[in-house]
Amino acid sequence: MSLKWILFNIFVAGMLALDLFVFNRKDHEVKVKESLLWTLFWILLALAFNAGIWWFMGKEPALKFLTGYLLEKSLSVDNLFVFLIIFSYFHIPLQFQHRVLFWGILGAVLMRGVFIGCGIALIHAFYWIMYLLGAFLVVTGIKLFFEKEKEIEPDKNWVINLFRKLIPVTKDLRGNRFFLRENGRLWATPLFVTLLVIDITDVVFATDSIPAILSITTDPFLVYTSNVFAILGLRALYFALAGAMQLFRFLNYGLGAILIFVGAKMVIADFIKIPTHVALLIVGGILAVSVLASLLAPERRSGHS
Repeated sequence: MSLKWILFNIFVAGMLALDLFVFNRKDHEVKVKESLLWTLFWILLALAFNAGIWWFMGKEPALKFLTGYLLEKSLSVDNLFVFLIIFSYFHIPLQFQHRVLFWGILGAVLMRGVFIGCGIALIHAFYWIMYLLGAFLVVTGIKLFFEKEKEIEPDKNWVINLFRKLIPVTKDLRGNRFFLRENGRLWATPLFVTLLVIDITDVVFATDSIPAILSITTDPFLVYTSNVFAILGLRALYFALAGAMQLFRFLNYGLGAILIFVGAKMVIADFIKIPTHVALLIVGGILAVSVLASLLAPERRSGHS
């Protein structure tokens, strides 16, 4: 492993340790102002890292990192809707949600690393997989246009059901604990089941996001770092947008259009080369238009005056 990989992973581990053991040592309800400041912090940190890539690796890698980061950030916003549904389903109080998201995002970082390594290895071994991944993204993007309200049914998930057969789950929360021992028997709490559902959900989302960023670059370092920065800022963004996510009625269409674009980019890569800066402008433009359209034309609630 090269020095840049070692230094980056040390940096990520250090930031996560500061987050859990210093800044958020006590469970508390994260307010909008606090979450906005943390969101800004993670964005500025990603931009500073991007500047470092420009300085040490050059302009093109920096543009690829920025495009990948924006792409992953926009796709990860869709996760926030699901997180909100999951926490509501399990009745998790606001003061414990940060703790669940912290460990969930740590698991996501580790799993994304595995997926990225496998994806790049497959592409290098079987180049034609790029065409399959591109077609998959186009189909996924089209499906987003017709997707209705998201539904989460953990009780029908075979992983959750298998876990409950192996380890009994308490009926109620026990503070911020994931596990406890009672009467000589190990019990899990609904807090851990919530964490498990979030990690399973991230695996599903990774099937879209990893192929999408591979359409921008197959450099393992750029793919991994842009993914990690997008994920690390996701927790703060959740608390900033939790109360306003239903306002973004056209976001699904924007994400669908982005997936169709990057999928098509993969399919035609051998025939038409789309420069990185053009891809960056298209992804950023689609996201901006979908958000702006949502704000200018909010959904009208049915009712009688």
